[in-house]
Amino acid sequence: MGRRGQALIEYVLIIAIISVITISLVNYFGGYLKDSITKTSCSMVDKEYEEGDKPGEGKCVDKKLEEVMK
Repeated sequence: MGRRGQALIEYVLIIAIISVITISLVNYFGGYLKDSITKTSCSMVDKEYEEGDKPGEGKCVDKKLEEVMK
């Protein structure tokens, strides 16, 4: 019974370590991932991507509206 409990604890520790690493990577690269997804969605809806001040702050801008404002 003791060996089974030890194996379970080892698996839980491995899953916890992988989870912490994954969450850290998503927090670190999250803004860049969001910008990448936003760029793709802008091109799908025929809008232009406008870069933000920081990673993750980019947005879609209507091409026609931008031309009228110039």
